[in-house]
Amino acid sequence: ANALVLDTRSADEFAQGHIPNSIFIGIDGSFAPWVGTLIPDIKQKIVIVAPEGREEEVVTRLARVGYDYALGYLKGGIDAWEKDGRAVETVQRLQPEQLKKETTQNPESIVLDVRKPGEHQAEHLTNVQHLALDTINENMAELNREQRYLIHCAGGYRSMIFASILKSRGFENIADVIGGFGKIKSSGLFETTNFVCPSSKA
Repeated sequence: ANALVLDTRSADEFAQGHIPNSIFIGIDGSFAPWVGTLIPDIKQKIVIVAPEGREEEVVTRLARVGYDYALGYLKGGIDAWEKDGRAVETVQRLQPEQLKKETTQNPESIVLDVRKPGEHQAEHLTNVQHLALDTINENMAELNREQRYLIHCAGGYRSMIFASILKSRGFENIADVIGGFGKIKSSGLFETTNFVCPSSKA
């Protein structure tokens, strides 16, 4: 039915195992705004993977923002999917210490900041690439499927959404940074910088 599989569990649960090509937008985050931003067609057919007992809540919250084409949900959740012998995929997750180790040992890996421009400009890690989550559909061509991307946002919610979209489009060499920029900064392992407006020349 050309349906989109929308996984609304936690980022941890999605990372540990999900249906191939599914997209993560957790019900316990800014669910409706991100659905509206990232799924442009309100008539998109959707199949839901939800936390147990919250399936109707997900359908209701989708309908409130105009998405009325939910076909159903995965009964028994991902456990039932696996017990049926079906394939699952995972997303690698890194603690800040692991991020530091990888960027030191593999400098060709790209740290990808997916926060909003204002967040990035206020403070960001040195030597990062920036691509805001809300622009991913328009700017996917900027990314290379052969490249290693280490993805972070502010706290870990948006980065997993971003990672799930990359996975669904054939990007395999990716990792999500647990806790996002907040945890990275508090680790004290990384240099940060602020955006500085270029001075005008006479």
